[in-house]
Amino acid sequence: MKTVDDLLSAVLGGELGPDPAGLTATSVFWVHHGTRLAGGGVTYLNQYVLTRVGASFGGCAFEAGEIGPEICEEASGSPLATLLREAPRPLAMAALDAYLAAVRPHRDAADAEPVPLPAGPPEVRAVARDTAVAGLLDIPPGAKVALIGVVNPLVAAIRERGGEPLLCDFNLRTTQWGDPVSRDMHEVLDAADAVVATGMTLSNGTFDTVLARCRERDVPLIVYAQSGSAVARAFLGAGVTALSAEPFPFSQFSAEPTTLYRYRAATQREKGGS
Repeated sequence: MKTVDDLLSAVLGGELGPDPAGLTATSVFWVHHGTRLAGGGVTYLNQYVLTRVGASFGGCAFEAGEIGPEICEEASGSPLATLLREAPRPLAMAALDAYLAAVRPHRDAADAEPVPLPAGPPEVRAVARDTAVAGLLDIPPGAKVALIGVVNPLVAAIRERGGEPLLCDFNLRTTQWGDPVSRDMHEVLDAADAVVATGMTLSNGTFDTVLARCRERDVPLIVYAQSGSAVARAFLGAGVTALSAEPFPFSQFSAEPTTLYRYRAATQREKGGS
């Protein structure tokens, strides 16, 4: 599969598991929240739409105003295939994520490395999460690392690994240290030795572009995903080099220990990447 639409077609065709027409999106819910870490000058505003299918959840972030909370009443109880075909893209991605997570839960995946995130305040949990993401980077000192979807602790974690961050975000203009953040994804993709991209690229439709460019340039692509973590996993070894998958409930929604799952493509596992 080369694109997300290819994956969606395979699921709708029953090629990867049960026919989604026979599954129900029991619950659809919508979350809007803000976060400002201690010492930070940025308030992160995030919106998620989430879908439950049986024992699994799927989630996808979206831009403000793209989906309203009324979607919860409209979509809850829908056949999953209906959401995959007809829902706004973020909800369709959440439904696809839920389906793939139900077929192969992260907790049961033999190729997943569970990484426990400690109990504690947001600052502790954010640093632990972003350190785990940066640990998937296998780069020499001074390597240029495109970060598409900027969060300050991850910028710091990339620097601690010896990387030089090239930053891109649609909403953020500078980091807490004053680093400039570009809006031009192609600018950083074309200059990078490695790419780290948020799962939100699945929501805004740029994932296929990032994936294709990394394939063309033969540079590693690491995806860190709360949004569509099981969707991104489907491209592991087919453009995605490594993945940090964080299923719901996400780390920022709990002060208790939770688990994220790290995956590496077979070639990277054989190299013994950290």
